Amino acid sequence: MGEIDDAIERADREGFTRQPPKALQARINFLVKQLKTTKAVAAEIGVSRRSVERYRKGERKHPPQAVAERIDAAVRQRWQPQVRRRRRKQAATTTGITVETRARFGYTAPIGTTDDGRFRRLTVHLPPTYAQRLFNAREAGASDQQMRQIIAEGLKETYFQNGGARALELSDVTLNNIDYLDLDY
Repeated sequence: MGEIDDAIERADREGFTRQPPKALQARINFLVKQLKTTKAVAAEIGVSRRSVERYRKGERKHPPQAVAERIDAAVRQRWQPQVRRRRRKQAATTTGITVETRARFGYTAPIGTTDDGRFRRLTVHLPPTYAQRLFNAREAGASDQQMRQIIAEGLKETYFQNGGARALELSDVTLNNIDYLDLDY
């Protein structure tokens, strides 16, 4: 997963209406319910089927740290899919997304102006069309670079060109060297 994918995942988690199960046994039972078999859960978290059965019965209560992290990630990835879909749909149709980032922006500008890339800290609300494009690209399996370009185009139109009020000759904006990037929708 890339930085944009991670940011979307964090934004999804902020919208949970309930917290995922905390107890190991409850997490394993949730995964078995989602994936249908202990064999599938074992393959997902990288342990034997027998280990999954022990976790499920409560015979083992403390998995190794790496396994516990994989269990946590698998549960959070599948937690409240309807809430996630509803928030994404709302962002893509009405509310849009807010991008908060500190990154190096490069751009192509006309001769006589500076086009040196530099770090900027921006918090910009992008219209729903960019949210829709971003979610569609993610579902289609787009690379992190392709999703960065969608965000860069949104920042170009919304921030740098102010919706067509300035810097109309600015032709290309790139998003490089991301320090951090957070999305909210």
